[in-house]
Amino acid sequence: MNQYVTGAIIKQLREGKGMTQAQLAARLQVSDKAVSRWETAKGYPDITLIEPLAQALDISVMELLSGDWVTNANRAGNLLRSKWYVCPICGNILHSTGAAVVSCCGLTLPPLEAELPDGDHAITVEPVEDEYYVTVDHPMEKGHFLSFLAGVSDEGVQLVKLYPEGSGAARLKLRRMKWVYAYCNRHGLFRCSLP
Repeated sequence: MNQYVTGAIIKQLREGKGMTQAQLAARLQVSDKAVSRWETAKGYPDITLIEPLAQALDISVMELLSGDWVTNANRAGNLLRSKWYVCPICGNILHSTGAAVVSCCGLTLPPLEAELPDGDHAITVEPVEDEYYVTVDHPMEKGHFLSFLAGVSDEGVQLVKLYPEGSGAARLKLRRMKWVYAYCNRHGLFRCSLP
């Protein structure tokens, strides 16, 4: 049942909204016994009910199907909670300042875990006038390359997309930069902090 909507999720979200099984059933135009079967794992909601069920529970269809929903606790985005996502199919790069359910090309993307740079992914940051010149001595071949370099400050994100056979370097504005990220298409995400 974990490959589809789970009954425990439906029950938890329904109770969180203060709805009875009968009230949810009335909104979906099904019997309360149908809702009970879903919640006790004795049946599944019909596929045509997924979107109305998600609307009734105030979450997205993607969150309902994944079982991982985002609760807005009315907190401002915190760059310490920055998350990066890269689509393995199209190479799309996405950034969020907190928990998110992100999908691209039909896939739910997991957040990348940033590691400290190793010898093969050492990030060099040099101040040059009002910019940082960021370089990574890394192969830039078609099968193994840096996909992007990014700088994160409390004012936002600067992202420079890189391409095979190009340079593994970028210029980023100095403005209160806190971290620099480099993403290798084979080895993942690396992050170094700035003083």
